[in-house]
Amino acid sequence: MTSDASAHQIPKGIKRGKSSVDSWFQFALALAGASVLFILAAMLISTTIKAWPVFMHSGWSFIYGTDWNPGISRTEITGTYGALSFILGTLITSGIALLIAVPLAIGCGLYLTNIVKPAISRPLSYAIDLLAAVPSVVYGLWGLLFFVPNFIRPLLKPIAEMVGGFIPFLGPPVVTFNYTTAGIVLAIMVLPIITAVTREVMSKTPLTEIQGAYALGSTRWEMVRDIVLPRARPGIIAATMLGLGRALGETVAVAMLIGGSERMPTTLFQGGQSMAGQIAITFQEASPENIKALLGIGVVLFVITVIVNMAARLVVWATGGRVVGDAAI
Repeated sequence: MTSDASAHQIPKGIKRGKSSVDSWFQFALALAGASVLFILAAMLISTTIKAWPVFMHSGWSFIYGTDWNPGISRTEITGTYGALSFILGTLITSGIALLIAVPLAIGCGLYLTNIVKPAISRPLSYAIDLLAAVPSVVYGLWGLLFFVPNFIRPLLKPIAEMVGGFIPFLGPPVVTFNYTTAGIVLAIMVLPIITAVTREVMSKTPLTEIQGAYALGSTRWEMVRDIVLPRARPGIIAATMLGLGRALGETVAVAMLIGGSERMPTTLFQGGQSMAGQIAITFQEASPENIKALLGIGVVLFVITVIVNMAARLVVWATGGRVVGDAAI
């Protein structure tokens, strides 16, 4: 497949004219591209400098410690800061969201591109994309007041009683707002993002290969299994990592639905807290010392997000895909 960059290359033997305007235009574009790196570096460096006293005070226990007792000093670090429970809360809710959203997104993508007619596919695609435009606070309020109390919580208690005896992380007690409730609503939030990219890469499957599979006697399932899914695999991976990045950084909805507890997680049905949620909930009333600790959480979250995105690119390249914007083909 010809890349987008090669499509704009000038053929050999043809000379390109160059003027002072062209030079300034090229410089402006390079500056615009470099500004993204400058902003990224400025964010990381400034927050790390502000949080450095906490890192020096706590050491690696800031990552693996479980005790979070902020100090009130304005000049020195006196508290105990262990963010492991917040890190695990973020990873657990994001993991639950992906376990639910990715299969649904793949199913939606296959349905919209290979089964339903275009007259139905277009309005359904618009409806799915519209979910991405809903503010996160609306998802949080909907889950807090309607979805979780009426639909999710009545299902979780029987599940905990049935499987809690032999699956430790699914045992009782079941509180109203917990890791699972936050993960389920978070799955609904990241579903349109994953579905949009998945649908796009599936629609790029060459029609000749699809027709060839049918001509050889393949059923629709065999065509999807042998043609569409292998072609779309890099894009599905990229979409999954894109959804994971959104889930890791989600703040308001998760903070409203996760329970707000600072305890270490023992079951998926207990209350907890995420990194972004801890920052949002405690920032307004935080002491200067605690603000530095919250910035430390922000640095850790930033690093985790960067690692996730780098891993996505490596996985896509390893599977033979090419990342284009937010998709892969």
